[in-house]
Amino acid sequence: MGRDTTPGSDSVLERAFAEALTEDPGTDETTTRILDGAYDQFCRIGIRRSTMEDVARRAGVSRITVYRRFPTKDALVEHVVRREFRRYFNEFLLEIRQARTVADRVVLGFATSLRAIRGNPLIGGLMDLEPDVLVPSMISDGGQTLAAVQRFVASRLRLEQRAGTVSAAVDVEVVAELMVRLSSSFLVTPSQVIDLDDDAQVRELARRYLVPMLSAT
Repeated sequence: MGRDTTPGSDSVLERAFAEALTEDPGTDETTTRILDGAYDQFCRIGIRRSTMEDVARRAGVSRITVYRRFPTKDALVEHVVRREFRRYFNEFLLEIRQARTVADRVVLGFATSLRAIRGNPLIGGLMDLEPDVLVPSMISDGGQTLAAVQRFVASRLRLEQRAGTVSAAVDVEVVAELMVRLSSSFLVTPSQVIDLDDDAQVRELARRYLVPMLSAT
């Protein structure tokens, strides 16, 4: 392959995130084995140092079989990352159902998001193993990755507006933008003030500073 095939190139991460919002098309057994093998390989070695041959070996299939389903490493990376984001979205939506009020949903959503992404063996692992791959893709792709996340958050807030739990006077696009930028900042740059491993502290931060943004003034 003649060019870099990492999430930072051509906004692979952004495409994977955006497409994770669509319905899961399902996969056959062989494709699942390849995705599982790639996930394990990327978690252990990182994306940059992994080859298609490595993935084939870990999946127990031939290199040709991998290429038949994923013509390029970019395509494989995108599918693996997309599957992780889809798993995250499913878990996120299930978890916030526990909350009774919109304030509780914001607090739980914020804390859950930071914990899930930082603790994910692939996404969180890449932040530690290959920060030069993942972080630039989040902040140097013309804002596309953050825009994809913002659209998801805004869609949830619009549902709250339609349910009457958030005032129609609230600009959910701006609120979603602020929430996403705050979250991404904590993910990209470790805080010397907020202990992100302290769930109670993270929740208090959200309740004190994020929830008030849902009040029209």
